[in-house]
Amino acid sequence: MRRYRPVVVGGISLAVAAVVFIVPFLFIALQAAKSRSEASRLNFALPKEWLLWDNLVAVVEARNYQLLLAYFNSTVITVFSVTILVVLSAMVGYVMQRRRSRWNGVAQTALLIGLMMPPAVVPTIGLLQSIGLFKTMTGMVLIQVAYNLSFSTLLYRSFIGTIPRDLDEAALIDGAKPWQIFFRVVMPLLKPVTVTNIVVQSIAIFNDFTNPLYYLPGKENVTVQLTLYNFQSMYTSQYNLLFMNILLVTIPPLIVFIFFNRQIVAGMTAGGVKG
Repeated sequence: MRRYRPVVVGGISLAVAAVVFIVPFLFIALQAAKSRSEASRLNFALPKEWLLWDNLVAVVEARNYQLLLAYFNSTVITVFSVTILVVLSAMVGYVMQRRRSRWNGVAQTALLIGLMMPPAVVPTIGLLQSIGLFKTMTGMVLIQVAYNLSFSTLLYRSFIGTIPRDLDEAALIDGAKPWQIFFRVVMPLLKPVTVTNIVVQSIAIFNDFTNPLYYLPGKENVTVQLTLYNFQSMYTSQYNLLFMNILLVTIPPLIVFIFFNRQIVAGMTAGGVKG
C-alpha cells in the first residue's frame, strides 16, 4: 500500500491543479468563442456557432485599436521597470551582503516594511503631481520600481550570499575597481536569480491593474488590464468580447511562465542554500 501512496497523492495533486488552473482557463476560452447572448449565460455549454476569430477581430479593432496601444504601453513600462529593478536591486543586494555595517539592519527593516505596508495612493499621487510625473510613463516606471524593489533586493541578497568572497578578493588583488568587481565578476554569476527576477517581475508588472488605474489615467496611457473596461459597464456587458480580451491579456504571461518555469524554481531555491 505504501508503494502506491506517492502515486495516489500525485494523482490527487494533478486533479486539484487541473480544477484550480485548467478549468478556469477553459471556461474563459469557451466564453470567448460564443455569441453575445450565449456568453451571457456563463455556462460550460458548447457554442452553437464558433465565433473565436470574429470576437478576436472585434476586440482588436475596438475603440480604434486600443488594445494594440495598450500592449505597447504595457511593454514599455514592463521593459524599463524590470531593467531598472534588475540593476538597482542587484547593486543594493550586493552592498548589503558584502559590506556589513550598522546600517544594514536599518536597510533590512526598510525592505521588510516595503513588503508589508500597503501603498499610500493619495500621498503618492500628490508627490507625482509635485514633480510633474503624474499621468506619465516615467512616473509609472518609478512607481513599479519603488513597489517591487524590496522583493528583488532580498532575492539578490540571499543569492549573493552563496557566492564566495574569494572571487571579490582575487579581482581586487588583480587591480579591479569596485564597480568592475560587481559588473564583471559578480553580475555574470547572478544569471539564475536574474532570470527568476525578470520573469516574476515582468508578469507582475504586465498584469498590474491598480497602479495604472491610479497613477496613469487617460486614454492615451491605457494598459492591457484597463482595456477590460471596454466591454462592461453599469448597464450592459459583452461577455464574449470581455472573455476574449481576458484571453489575449492572459496568454503572453502564461507562455512566459511555462517556458521559464524551471528557471524560476532554480533561482528561487538557489539562494536558500549556502554553498
